Amino acid sequence: MELIKKIKQTEAQAREIIEQARADAAKQAEEERDNRLRALAQAEQERKKATEAAVAAAQSEGVAEIKKLKSQAEKERKKLRDKADNKMAGAVAKVVDYLRG
Repeated sequence: MELIKKIKQTEAQAREIIEQARADAAKQAEEERDNRLRALAQAEQERKKATEAAVAAAQSEGVAEIKKLKSQAEKERKKLRDKADNKMAGAVAKVVDYLRG
């Protein structure tokens, strides 16, 4: 009788150990899932920040490039105006000389 009692007690303890192991495994799996979700959310947040920083940098570079190109275009226009003015003055002088003949 004592042996049967011990066997039943041991079986009960084994069941408790198994149930506790299952509960621990489920808890650990849930914690790991939560950790993965947090890591994923953090990675997404970092990706958004990196994208926003890249867009801001590109926008800033674009504005600087536009200013540079506008400045270059204005210099070119001024050179062309000056060149045209010089040629115009020479052409007018030739026409006047021709007409005075």
